[in-house]
Amino acid sequence: MKNSVKLFGSKIKKMRVGIKKLSSKAILPSYGSEYAAGADLYACVDEELNINPHETVLVPTGLAVELPLGFAGLIYARSGLATKKGLAPANKVGVVDCDYRGEVKVALHNHSSVPQTVVAGERIAQLVITPYLTAEFVESDELSETVRGAGGFGSTGTK
Repeated sequence: MKNSVKLFGSKIKKMRVGIKKLSSKAILPSYGSEYAAGADLYACVDEELNINPHETVLVPTGLAVELPLGFAGLIYARSGLATKKGLAPANKVGVVDCDYRGEVKVALHNHSSVPQTVVAGERIAQLVITPYLTAEFVESDELSETVRGAGGFGSTGTK
């Protein structure tokens, strides 16, 4: 018998997000499990796409998205694709702004030493929709003091 965990006893709240198929072959994003944070994005290509070692290729999804004001879509690697094929977004995390209405594409980079192939309908990345804050940057002559101060890059220790 499998162990099961009840997560806080409530359902995940869902937000409606408009998606436009730019191609009849496009596949809508989908979640791999009930509590997954990222929705899988699928390659929308007419034929196999070869990515040479250390090469970056823009892979179309065939989709445009209408994110609500104050939200962004973050495009992350799929762990299986990254570990098994060495394919991950070239910019580590792609950003889809809420005012962007063009096709969502994934800049896939081949980190491996052998050519890799992406096929139509293959899961190529995951989209996490998250709220964000827009800052008003105010120039200051002084910043508040902290214990850490200007210490960076390993200054807090290795343990």
